[in-house]
Amino acid sequence: MTTARTATPSTARAINDRLALNLLLEQGPLTATELRDLTGLSRPTVADLLDRLQRTGLVAVVGERGEQRRGPNARLYALVASRAHIAAFDVREGGVSLVVADLAGRSLATAEVPVDPSGGSSGASGEDTAGAIVRTLLETARGAGVERLHTVAVGAPGLVDPATGRLHSTGKLPGWHAELLAALRELPGTDVILENEVNLAGRAEYRVGAARDRDTFVLMWLGHSVGAAVILDGRLRRGFSGGTGEICFLPVPGTVGLPSADSCEGGFHGLVGSAAICALARTHGLPADPAADASAAEAVVRAAPAAGAAGEAFLDELAERIALGAAALCVVLDPGCVVLGGEIGRAGGAELAGRVERRLAGFSPLRTEVRAGTAGGGAVLAGAVLTAGDAVRRDLFGEP
Repeated sequence: MTTARTATPSTARAINDRLALNLLLEQGPLTATELRDLTGLSRPTVADLLDRLQRTGLVAVVGERGEQRRGPNARLYALVASRAHIAAFDVREGGVSLVVADLAGRSLATAEVPVDPSGGSSGASGEDTAGAIVRTLLETARGAGVERLHTVAVGAPGLVDPATGRLHSTGKLPGWHAELLAALRELPGTDVILENEVNLAGRAEYRVGAARDRDTFVLMWLGHSVGAAVILDGRLRRGFSGGTGEICFLPVPGTVGLPSADSCEGGFHGLVGSAAICALARTHGLPADPAADASAAEAVVRAAPAAGAAGEAFLDELAERIALGAAALCVVLDPGCVVLGGEIGRAGGAELAGRVERRLAGFSPLRTEVRAGTAGGGAVLAGAVLTAGDAVRRDLFGEP
């Protein structure tokens, strides 16, 4: 026989505090009356928690609601967003993008640090790349009036081992990636969270993008790199070694050879990577930069709808290629929804998503909606901000 457990007074207070703080975070300033209506808590309980949260510096009075009302019932209470600050990184082969934000996730400052192929930061010849990037972070933060960062979330390509938190490359990534992580972890009083870049983009689509109404979906990231983020029942799935979603290695028909442990060129990447897309465009008579980088592939996909019959044929063949990879995911996971992200998903928009959905319907009996991602070009950064913010709130709000 099991015995029901009753929450202790301290546990009940912590739960009520978290409830109020999350409401202030999501909805902005509220009066005590509004908090009572939204939480269902009693007047004395709300008064007690507001007093307690003000003493901890997490909540402050920021004004009054209504022209005719004055006194305690009119006071507006708000989360003190400056109580803690976070930073987020999108780390690529050619450099980093970073943002400094407050507790509410509002961007305070941004910076870009290009890195040349030899590993030196652009404009900082002879300096250690990782050190230059960290200095840029601290200068950017100080410029926004931030002296201490509570948490930094980093999105990077590669496998992030769930057990150790270490980054393992699935390709030839620059050595400064690991050096940057080590340098960030030396910042005093700052927690560092490392996550695969596509997983962060998946979180952004789940929380603020195309999959806000879904708790199960797959994000297919299509650009210079190819990958997937898997969200099942509201939870990001990483797999045993952090490799869930490494669909660049997926064997598919139509490639030259097969992928190997050292190269994904014979896998799905060989069909829908930026170089493959540019080559496909040229076979249809569409101009595509031989450099075949992500921007070139994005440009040709964006211009295809206006290219007449050649553009239509190109998009149809591209959609079939994407649907091959999507079908493999769907028959295993049955997510019900696939979101196309990355440079190619963004460029193709609803037009490409619709073509992929129609082709996918012919590959399996599983009904799957295909949507264009809406988190935008900053999806990785957006996901990193959300991840860092969640970590800070777990610490400050006492969330489990």
